[in-house]
Amino acid sequence: MSGDSKAMPLRQGTTFGDEAVPEIDPTTTAGLLTERLQAWKHAVVYLEDYVSAVEKIHKLHAKEYEKVLKTISHPLKEGHHFDQGLGGVAGFFENVRVNTQALVNSNTETEKTLKGTVLPILERLHKEIKAKHKEVSHGVEKSAKEIEKARNATQKHIELLGQHTASFESAGGKFNPTDDPYVLKRGVLHRLNKQIIAENNHSNDLLHVQDGFQAFEAHVIQVIQEAMEAFNQVAGGQAEKTRALYADMLGAVQRIPGDFEWKGFNERNTHRLVNPNDPPRSLDAVTFPNQGHSSTKPLIEGSLERKSRNKLSWGTHSAYYIVTPAKYLHEFKDDDNLQHDPKPELSIYLPDAVVGVPSGEKFSVKGKDRGKSFSSKLAGTSELSFQAHSPADAQKWFEAISVAAGATGGAYESTPASPVVGGPSSQSSTSSKVSKVDTGHKDQEAGITGAEAVSSPTAMSPTEKVASVPITPATEEKKVLG
Repeated sequence: MSGDSKAMPLRQGTTFGDEAVPEIDPTTTAGLLTERLQAWKHAVVYLEDYVSAVEKIHKLHAKEYEKVLKTISHPLKEGHHFDQGLGGVAGFFENVRVNTQALVNSNTETEKTLKGTVLPILERLHKEIKAKHKEVSHGVEKSAKEIEKARNATQKHIELLGQHTASFESAGGKFNPTDDPYVLKRGVLHRLNKQIIAENNHSNDLLHVQDGFQAFEAHVIQVIQEAMEAFNQVAGGQAEKTRALYADMLGAVQRIPGDFEWKGFNERNTHRLVNPNDPPRSLDAVTFPNQGHSSTKPLIEGSLERKSRNKLSWGTHSAYYIVTPAKYLHEFKDDDNLQHDPKPELSIYLPDAVVGVPSGEKFSVKGKDRGKSFSSKLAGTSELSFQAHSPADAQKWFEAISVAAGATGGAYESTPASPVVGGPSSQSSTSSKVSKVDTGHKDQEAGITGAEAVSSPTAMSPTEKVASVPITPATEEKKVLG
């Protein structure tokens, strides 16, 4: 590339990126556009001041024209918004300055006519720009506050997730149900989705406002042209030289295409305006700290049928269940993280629970609901009867819950080794175990309780299995190679 080539700045605008809580101020584009309206308003004020001063000049003759020149002798406010070359608004005002200097010797005969025709046009335009400025600035303020509120909620939940994932190992994985990193992660996803929706809505609103600027500015320039045309007609009664100077000013403003300033502005500020080609943000593309932490990954999850704890109720209902590394069995209405804030309907701390051996597709868990709902406080300890989709699924759930109930570390393997068949001594200990956990449920022949240390099947040696795992009629049918 040649040395004269110029690299255009990258477009930034309100493109938030893939961070969960972006650093970009959502009001950047809105601030730029409201500043541009302010620049247009000041440009119109310049013209109002100019015509008003010309009116006085026609009354006070040559000396008053010096005051006219002073009203436009200063650079335009927010002048960087306009093209500084010829053919634009800045060039037009430069043309007005030159021609006004030649009008020093004009007379004041057209004072009343100027006051009654030209100034009202500019005053109405001034009010239009002011109303547009108020519409843009106030319209985005509310959505920007909503984004800020949503971001704070997301950041707070991410920090809470980081706090509990950091203490996961040191705390032995024992948390309150609401502090379970898996639950906190789902809470982050829920709040992050609400934040992204607010950001995308805000971006769409800004894009709609931005797209209307070209037509609005064309209207502004058209009205300015109309005002200058009226001004020329009023001043046409003066000497030929004066008429020629006003005609030159009119020609300068009429030569400005309606989209000239906007195109130049858009080119100079490409990196700050909203890119209409930018895709909206997607939850799937967003990452956040501890998103993949081992404590947020369930040991097993899926839908199960559960019989109601209400003795007067018949039948079962389906729900979504998860066994987490924090040793909780959580019940959710479904696996949707987006439509509502996912909070467990039921939370059983498995080390304190008794797990019944599966019978076909059915198995049971007896424990206390550790949730903070009103129903959990009334229920106390109860036996929950589950029904899986198949006997194989029921066995998988039983093994996962058993590992979580007695695990002291390490993640649950999806295909754990089967227990080793015990000797006579194991049979006698099994009978003793069964008699302790049998509380009246006829289908439960044996169980695992968190009150006794039970090692993970994948982590135990054959000797340890014989010593620590109770042998039941169900486990006697399994055979494992040492």
